[in-house]
Amino acid sequence: MTLVEHNPLTRKLSAFVALSEVELAVLERLHKRRRSFAAGRDMVHQGQSAQAAYILSAGWVCSYKLQADGTRQIVDFQVPGDFLGLRSVLLRTSDHSFEPIVDIEAAEVLKSDLLDAFTQTPRLATAILWAASRDEAMVVEHLVGIGRRDADARMAHFLLELGSRLALVGMGTKDGYDCPLTQYHLADALGLSAIHVNRVLRQLRESGLVTFRDGHVKFHNYDGLMDLAEFDPAYLDQSGPLLM
Repeated sequence: MTLVEHNPLTRKLSAFVALSEVELAVLERLHKRRRSFAAGRDMVHQGQSAQAAYILSAGWVCSYKLQADGTRQIVDFQVPGDFLGLRSVLLRTSDHSFEPIVDIEAAEVLKSDLLDAFTQTPRLATAILWAASRDEAMVVEHLVGIGRRDADARMAHFLLELGSRLALVGMGTKDGYDCPLTQYHLADALGLSAIHVNRVLRQLRESGLVTFRDGHVKFHNYDGLMDLAEFDPAYLDQSGPLLM
């Protein structure tokens, strides 16, 4: 097997389509411009133009929007196998920023790279569209969470979603997963204060559902946490390839 057959993006897209040798070769070419980025320094700025997209190979990133008063709303977190700034390749400017949470490795993908890949392999283009649609579905769930779920259910849903996303790329199980996020990251993503985040995590731990400590999420009662969050993973659409 080639290296591309083991990388996170391949594992992710394989949940939608059984990739051929030709499609794997095109994916390999999309990874040719490999770069490293340091934690805490924006790799893409809100309002930036002429921006490439990136394929995250290792590490975690947050995407966020800054408000006029300097506060930020984290839109989502990106994990290995995710595209960063795919929308920015087609729009004139980036509508939000990307900040590595830890040191990361990513492949830079130019607009011409994507268009060539789509022309050569329409099935791969469909798979990437699936990934983008899945990301949009997650943003919808996040909006529902902030608007309608109470803090306990919101946190539970978020931790379960992250676990499912990581399991897809071989980085998580129903027992748990490593997670570098701080309580401040969680606060900015979930619309809570850091103090409230601490309180909610303590309540979930004391209820015997989940512990998030020292960079690791440990599920104690996975089904109970699903019940609390009313978590239905159907929107993640990762039950198996639809295209063979």
